[in-house]
Amino acid sequence: MSDRETQPVERQLPTDEARDLLALVRDIAQREIAPTAAEEEDAGRFPREVFTLLSEAGLLGLPYDPEHGGGEQPYEVYLQVLEELAAARLTVGLGVSVHTLASYALATHGTKQQQVEHLPAMLGGGLLGAYCLSEPSSGSDAASLRTRAVRDGDGWVLSGTKAWITHGGIADFYTVMARTGADGPRGITAFLVPGDAEGLSAAPPEKKMGLKGSPTAQIHLDGVRVPDERRIGEEGQGFGIALSALDSGRLGIAACAIGVAQAALDQAVAYATERRQFGHPIADFQGLRFLLADMATQIEAGRALYLAAARLKDAGRPFAKQAAMAKLHCTDTAMRVTVDAVQVLGGYGYTADFPAERYLREAKVLQIVEGTNQIQRMVIARHLAGPESR
Repeated sequence: MSDRETQPVERQLPTDEARDLLALVRDIAQREIAPTAAEEEDAGRFPREVFTLLSEAGLLGLPYDPEHGGGEQPYEVYLQVLEELAAARLTVGLGVSVHTLASYALATHGTKQQQVEHLPAMLGGGLLGAYCLSEPSSGSDAASLRTRAVRDGDGWVLSGTKAWITHGGIADFYTVMARTGADGPRGITAFLVPGDAEGLSAAPPEKKMGLKGSPTAQIHLDGVRVPDERRIGEEGQGFGIALSALDSGRLGIAACAIGVAQAALDQAVAYATERRQFGHPIADFQGLRFLLADMATQIEAGRALYLAAARLKDAGRPFAKQAAMAKLHCTDTAMRVTVDAVQVLGGYGYTADFPAERYLREAKVLQIVEGTNQIQRMVIARHLAGPESR
């Protein structure tokens, strides 16, 4: 393909430390992640060694307290790290976002003793996490989950099945939402379950159209016993913890979406400036130039939207509406931009010789995970007009 060097994204970062951090991430992405991304995705291989490297570099706990191994970086910076990782390989960027989501409950609602005991290994000790909310019969309607946790002496016994779990079967710990009380959102509690707990097993990974290197599987809990010390927050507080985590997680998905879109744009620009037809680079033709301009504009708008939401979060202000807007807009943008990138490459865009088709397949799932884009529209509308009348 083209020898044209891809220009780094121009970023507004709050500190010199953040600029150094992004330079480190970009170097890791270019040296350790991007060169093997296509081959490993095609083979369905999960790059555990990359996550070990990221953990050693302090990149798996960026938004959390340094007292427990976190990086104490604002979301404004953390999300741009995710974007760079996702641009190199979505399996890695999304994996870091999911790990951060899985660590959220303990980092924000755990007791001091729980945090001291578990967080250092979770944030910087090489462990990898998974987040277990969805079930086969409760996806968008998460409050109707059926996995149950029953008191047994000084502990709990968990039984049920979780679905669509990123890192399912390979995670070292699972943050599990289970029903401890009556039906509805107030009867749900959060638990930290070890990956090697007796009675915990994973189904074979789902066969997906994209993100083949990132395992997604059902998790079966068959009488899994956990001590009460692994209950996170109060009984019945789990659904509130889950929703709060998802507000932050949606920003992670938005950043990953912009990373994929940026990678697709870079591919399209490189191809268009090299490919010649009718004696000219195809980038000379106005129809294609306008298409590239629109792609770039949509990406910049998405980046600005997720960063605006992140700055609200960093300031301690409400950001749930803006997080839903960012997730909606950025993932829709990724879908549009990757479709257009395939079009720019023409027939070559439809082949696996170029990564454009992989970006397109990967972008689709981002409109679905952590709340479909239809759910995001519901969330935004509730902020604008109040709850639906039923």
